[in-house]
Amino acid sequence: MTKKKAWSGRFKGELAPEVEKFNASINFDRRLYRHDIALSIAHAAMLGRERIIPASQAVVITRSLKKIEKEISSGKLRFKASDEDIHMAIERRLSMIAGPDIGGKLHTARSRNDQVATSFRMYVRDEIDSIRLLLRKLQRALFKRATGAVEILAPAYTHLQPAQPVRFAHWFLAYFEMFDRDSARFADARKRVNVMPLGSAALAGTNFPIDRQSVAKELGFDSISQNSMDAVSDRDFAVEFLFAVSMTATHLSRLAEEIIIMSSAEFGVVELPDSFCTGSSIMPQKKNPDVPELIRGKTGRINGNLVALLTMLKGLPLAYNKDMQEDKEPVFDSSDQIKSMLDISSGLVLKMKLNVKKLGERAGESFMTAVDIADRMAMAGTPFREAHQIVGRLTRHCLDNNIKFIDLKPAQIKKIDPRLVKAIKGGITASVSADGKNVIGGSAKKRILARLKQIEKMILKWEK
Repeated sequence: MTKKKAWSGRFKGELAPEVEKFNASINFDRRLYRHDIALSIAHAAMLGRERIIPASQAVVITRSLKKIEKEISSGKLRFKASDEDIHMAIERRLSMIAGPDIGGKLHTARSRNDQVATSFRMYVRDEIDSIRLLLRKLQRALFKRATGAVEILAPAYTHLQPAQPVRFAHWFLAYFEMFDRDSARFADARKRVNVMPLGSAALAGTNFPIDRQSVAKELGFDSISQNSMDAVSDRDFAVEFLFAVSMTATHLSRLAEEIIIMSSAEFGVVELPDSFCTGSSIMPQKKNPDVPELIRGKTGRINGNLVALLTMLKGLPLAYNKDMQEDKEPVFDSSDQIKSMLDISSGLVLKMKLNVKKLGERAGESFMTAVDIADRMAMAGTPFREAHQIVGRLTRHCLDNNIKFIDLKPAQIKKIDPRLVKAIKGGITASVSADGKNVIGGSAKKRILARLKQIEKMILKWEK
């Protein structure tokens, strides 16, 4: 070993250069430096308070750690593979500034195992808070568009086939609900993230009379871990975080897919701004929806990170194993990607243009009021299953004769089934159909406006 390792006492030979490079995580875990320094300052202060180390030395350690944080933030402190990880890099620099006699005391009553687990939890906790802010930004964008789309009628689909007419605000609010669940999922996961493992040491706890509660309070943890073996090897919180990210990405991908479809020439009901599209290197006429396509593509990458972490953990015995070094890059990558995807989705939602005329025309096509006719028959006493069959025959007649419901003559209607005459009387427009769904959660204008008022109150609470 070119430089003495913190753990080298029992070794005779030097670490092979290729092993040192393979073993190092400093290239990616350096982003934990703020969290590691914060927990080290809290740990040092506790060691001083409990007289495990002299209080004066705890002050020196704290002052030195703050200096190191500034050096890292400014780029002054350079890292190398021999540092192994960010935790050892900070400790190395601490011993240079404070001297090994003082710097070497910081690691009293702790191990890298509980140190890493704690800093990682602090990082995930911060990322959850950042992601939830971006989710709310997207929800505000969806709310704004929904507010302006209450009067816009549009076709809704099942199996990507025309199904029933709705007000387009209902579509925007459907995604609002998805992302609201995502936000709640992150909030719930945060409760299990916010448990402090520091004090568990390598796996059995420590011989020193430490005060874990005071450290937890200083670092903003809600509680402390109750089993040291579990605490240092628990990565459930990271898996749960990645699932919440994957679920959010899946919702973003569904939104992106719909925008791609609706903006295609075949649908033509949405136009994306030029600033969110690119062109072709060969076809001059092309306008490609790269932003939603990338959102859709990155979702596969994010889902892969979740599977990677689950697979890494599935066969690990208690307690800590080096495999766990592979927990951070999937989390770092997924967090980076989802924040970028959420941010750009807000702009996409706000800037995409709707072809209101074409949406309205489509809402009145494809026999999408068939359910309403069947419902009217059922309300008049016909069993719904029988009404379903009758309206199915009516639809078949229109398809065979290339006509719409509105083109039917009374005699034609009566010939199929006399009960249809009353059900169709007066006609059923797209707006009548949409507003007929006057149930909580339904597509009626009355219900949409009520939900918008509820959401407005929610958003006001977010601002407080």
